[in-house]
Order: sequence, then structure tokens, then C-alpha cells
Amino acid sequence: MQLQTEKRYYTPEEYLELEETTEYKNEYLDGEIIPIVGDTTNHNKICLNFCRNFPLNINSQNYDIYMAGVRLWLSEYRFYTYPDVMVIKDNPIYHGKGKSTITNPQIIVEVLSKSTQGYDRGDKFRYYRSLPSFQEYILINQYSYTVEQYLKQSQEQWSIHFYEGENAVLQLASLDWQISLHDLYQRVDFELVED
Repeated sequence: MQLQTEKRYYTPEEYLELEETTEYKNEYLDGEIIPIVGDTTNHNKICLNFCRNFPLNINSQNYDIYMAGVRLWLSEYRFYTYPDVMVIKDNPIYHGKGKSTITNPQIIVEVLSKSTQGYDRGDKFRYYRSLPSFQEYILINQYSYTVEQYLKQSQEQWSIHFYEGENAVLQLASLDWQISLHDLYQRVDFELVED
């Protein structure tokens, strides 16, 4: 006979209190706390390359860029998460007390892993689309020179563009900036096998 354990549900306040003391980051989805899988060195290099190359001023407009440590709140789904990279135009809009949770990214970047790629393309993208400020979603494959770019056309419609090969150039659509996949994947070792 298999014993069933009762699943515990947390309030957002309980989750935030736990996040202050936990060693590892967790997502929160409508009462459930979900551990975040650890990053690989290639994953980290790709995020750093994107952030390091991104300018903070484009056509006299200011942007902020955040990597992994800043939390995102999506009220429609009661969802806290930590996107790999977020780009915000002008000033962040904060949620709750403090300056660690924002609500207004224009661009979200996720580096795909074998264990999270389905989630990043599916439910997580659906949750992100509930944000009015969200215009562009970039998914970067950490195992080959491959990038997917989703562009908001209307509230219900998004287009997709694919970039493949070291010489391809990712051109953002919601702002005037581009990066070559050569620069995006600088010092990434595709032969390195990581869990």
C-alpha cells in the first residue's frame, strides 16, 4: 500500500519569508513552492554574454538589465519566478516591500536546458504573456548556436523567428539592438557535458 502525503500550500508571504533564508532559489505558483534547477557553466556564460554586451542607453532611452537574482511577480497566475535575464525600459515597477521583485519587463531571456525547455516554451511563456509590458521572449539553446525569438503582435498573437549558426545575428524588435550568435556564445564549450 502506497502512502499519500498531503501537499502543503504556502501563502505568498510565507514563500517570500522562506526565500530570504533558503540557500537555493525557488519559484512560487499559486501556493506551491517549486525548486529551481541549478545552472551550468555554459548557461551562466550565455547570460553574462547577453548582459555584458547590452547597452543601458539606446536611442536616448534608458534600459535596465537584470540577471537571475531579481524576482518577477505575475499577479494573474500568483507566480513568482527568476528569469535568466530581464530588460526593463525606464524604471522598474516594484511589487511588495523592497527592491527585489519587479513587474514590468519588456524583454525576457531564458537559456534552455534539457530539463526546462518544455516548461520555458509552454506554461512559463503562457504566464509571461499575462504581463502588459512584455514584448519579446528570447530562448537560447545552450547546446548549439540556436536562438528562438518570440515577438508580440497583439495580446493573442506572437510571431516566432529562428536564428541558427555562429554567423547569425539576433536583432531585437522591441528596441534597436543586435548581437551576433558568435558573441552571445563566446567561450561556451559545446563539448562540455553538464547535468
